[in-house]
Amino acid sequence: MKRRTLIQSAAALALPGGALHADPGFPAKTLRYIVPVAAGGGSDMVGRTVTERWSRLLKQSFVVDNIGGGGGVLACQATMRAPADGYTLLQGYVATHGTSPATRTLPYDAIKDFTPVGMIGGTPNVLVVNSSLPVKNLKEFLDYVKKNPGRLSYGSAGQGSLTHLTMELFKQQIGSFMVHIPYRGVAPAFTDLIGGQTQAMFPGLAAAMPHIRSGRVKPLAVTGPSRHSLLKDTPTLDESGFKGFDAQQWYGVVGPAGLPADVLKTLSDTLTLTLQASDMAEKLSVEAIEPRPMSPEAFGKFIKTDIARWTQLAKERNIQLEG
Repeated sequence: MKRRTLIQSAAALALPGGALHADPGFPAKTLRYIVPVAAGGGSDMVGRTVTERWSRLLKQSFVVDNIGGGGGVLACQATMRAPADGYTLLQGYVATHGTSPATRTLPYDAIKDFTPVGMIGGTPNVLVVNSSLPVKNLKEFLDYVKKNPGRLSYGSAGQGSLTHLTMELFKQQIGSFMVHIPYRGVAPAFTDLIGGQTQAMFPGLAAAMPHIRSGRVKPLAVTGPSRHSLLKDTPTLDESGFKGFDAQQWYGVVGPAGLPADVLKTLSDTLTLTLQASDMAEKLSVEAIEPRPMSPEAFGKFIKTDIARWTQLAKERNIQLEG
């Protein structure tokens, strides 16, 4: 599914710092911003929120181009084949530049075929269990799993998804077995979790919050280095003894390989200012995303680390999917 929407730039700069241009000639025309999912979801919202603000600093409009299908493959191919002039950008995320390269043979190289521009932000995953499960915290859940080997199952949004790999990492660290039940998306996985067909899941926080608030699932722990503001009473896995346990749904911006240095600087500097705007954290909080601006160099290292982490896990857990 493909939909184009023109995001008009504002005449006045509402963000701090003013426009930063390493090259006064760039950008001289509308930019294309590819979002690798159909319009209407959380990832699409992130892209539209960021580009609407970003356009004010660049003093140019963005065309948000939704290219769904293939788990982001089509969008990645469209980006890598575009001219390396800064006018075509991709909202890469954990699937396109993290879990998929680790578990599939893809028609693109997530590192060599792209230029990192910067991170947008991320949201943690949260370990949730069916509300009827007789556990109140992570310790009780671990004891319950160990006392019921092979009798518990967990759902995921699909084979090789972040929800799948995060639970496999968790299972590896606790040394216990739970049956994996893959679904075609997180919504049906939640339906069966709530209904008791599965007992646990590791979804992204944004997808989990409505069910946590309703009391239909219980949060036991979140990934990441610190507690999330939406779940202040829920500990991190790190503080619960799983040192360095990391998994997050992240979003960032990449362009085709070989972006000119001055163009990259303009894009990176203005993206950072966009994310530092006083209202951006509130805007992205709808998807439980915390802005995390990074330099192109730092974001590139982040992508390599994420791919390496999931590649190692996929090999150890024998998770290799068809492309």
